[in-house]
Amino acid sequence: MKRIAVLLGLFVSMGFAGFAQSSTAAKSTGWTEMNNFHAVMSATFHAAEEGNLLPLKERVAELYRASKVWYASDIPATYKATETKAMLEKLMLQCHEVWRNVDDKADDAKLTSLITEAHNTFHKIVGECKK
Repeated sequence: MKRIAVLLGLFVSMGFAGFAQSSTAAKSTGWTEMNNFHAVMSATFHAAEEGNLLPLKERVAELYRASKVWYASDIPATYKATETKAMLEKLMLQCHEVWRNVDDKADDAKLTSLITEAHNTFHKIVGECKK
């Protein structure tokens, strides 16, 4: 009887682990370059949104590099190629502008505005550029 309980417990936990893994996979796009960019954008934008610009200032070069790598990557078939490429270029240029303004010691309001614009472009890519 104890064996059955242990096996049942193992089966249930494996089922939950499989469910959790499939939920995570559903959130992932399979577009590695986009996911890498999103990780940096999320860390910098959400902190800036709360008034903390230190992560943006420390990681702005990484943000720009991630946007460049994403721009150069192959666009998945689930996205509209022409629109996506144009928006990726816009995002890359916006990230470069953020970096330039960080280097130029722009005020926090300006930096917050610029990262917000780039964040909005990111959301347009992952939303409006999908087929």
